[in-house]
Parts: sequence; structure tokens; C-alpha cells
Amino acid sequence: MLVVNRFVVGDERTFRSRAEAALAALAGRPGYLSGAFGRSVDEPDHWCLVTRWESVGAYRRALSAFEVKVEATPLLAESLDEPSAFEVLMEAEPGGNVTTARSDRASGQPPALPSQP
Repeated sequence: MLVVNRFVVGDERTFRSRAEAALAALAGRPGYLSGAFGRSVDEPDHWCLVTRWESVGAYRRALSAFEVKVEATPLLAESLDEPSAFEVLMEAEPGGNVTTARSDRASGQPPALPSQP
């Protein structure tokens, strides 16, 4: 599971402090795989948080944890109002083959494509 939250930041110093606390709270939850905050190179007031989770269940359980509610939820509530949680359906390691997966959501879809050499 991939979660992308985008932000438009007014006070960078305050945002950075809150972002660090939010990322630490999320990183401490079971099922968390990785996460990073990044800033746009073209529009420095635009930031994003990208986290990866073992499953949608792990992500949702993380959001209900007390520490996340205190440290991360207030910041996440300030992200742009748009879809943020995504299934990972294709991925590749550097120099590796693309692997695909079936969606857990869509029914009647074609089978996953074989990996390309």
C-alpha cells in the first residue's frame, strides 16, 4: 500500500518540526515499511509525504493508534483534499523486472501480467 499526502506549506520551520514528529509516529507502527517527506524543486511551498505499508489494514490500524492521532493526524488533516491511499499494482527494483499484482478492490479484472524480462 502506498500513501501520498500533499501539502501547501506557509511556515516551513513549524511544518518541518511537525512533519518530523508525524513521520516518527507513523514509522513506529506495525506494518510500516518506509516513508519520506519531500519538497517540490519547482514550488518550494509544495511538500509531500509518501509512506509504504504492508497492507491497507496496517495503515488503518496505524491511524487509530494514540501516538499517531496526537502527532500525525492533525498534520495529515491539513493535506490537500484528494485521494491519498493507493494499491501497489506494479513495481520494480533498480535494474529489475517489473512485477505486477492483482487489485484487491476491482472485480472481474484480467489476471496480472507476467513479469517482463
